[in-house]
Amino acid sequence: MKVGDQVSFKLEGQNYTGFIDKEYQNSFMITFKSDDVEITDKYHDRVVINKKQLKLIKAAPETASDDSATEE
Repeated sequence: MKVGDQVSFKLEGQNYTGFIDKEYQNSFMITFKSDDVEITDKYHDRVVINKKQLKLIKAAPETASDDSATEE
């Protein structure tokens, strides 16, 4: 998994989906939306989740490396 991937996770007993914003050593910062006002107030649409608790839904598109973009 990498930045930009769409993932699913459980938070306070409910399932959510979101996108990876930042990678840490053993976890990711995930941006997500919730209709639950308490969840929104507590997490402000961002949460750090352990990598083992995430399930990949859709991988982010691969971008061409800088080397291949400058080839002649």
